[in-house]
Amino acid sequence: MDDLLSRFLGELAGRADGPFSFRFILQPIMAIFYAYRDGVKDAHAGRPPYFWTIFTNPTQGSGLLRDGLTSVGRVIVLGVVMDVLYQVFVLRGFRPVELVVVVLLLAFVPYLLFRGPFNRLTRRRVHAPSGR
Repeated sequence: MDDLLSRFLGELAGRADGPFSFRFILQPIMAIFYAYRDGVKDAHAGRPPYFWTIFTNPTQGSGLLRDGLTSVGRVIVLGVVMDVLYQVFVLRGFRPVELVVVVLLLAFVPYLLFRGPFNRLTRRRVHAPSGR
C-alpha cells in the first residue's frame, strides 16, 4: 500500500514539469474564466454565492453542482484528454484515479473557489452607491 501511495504521489508531482505542463496554467485560467462568467450571471440574477450555497442549502446543492459541472465541462473534457495523452505517452499506462484527481484539482476546484467571490464582487459593484 505504501508503494502504491508513493508511486501515486510521485507521478502526480512529476506532471508539473515536462510534456503537457502548460495545462497547469491553462486549465485553472479557463476554469476561473467560467467562474467569472457564471459568478457575474449569479449576481445579476440575485442568486447567493455558489460555494457557500452548496454547503448551507442542501436542497439547491446538487442542482448547483450539476450547473457548475455543465459550465466547466469543456475544461474538464480538455483536462481528461490531456491527462490521458500524458499517461499514455509518458507513463505508458492508464491511471484512472490520478486522472480524476488531476482534472478535479486543475479544473473544478478553481471554479468552485472563484465563482462565489466573483458573485460578491459584482454585487458590490452593481449595488454600490454612486458618488455623484
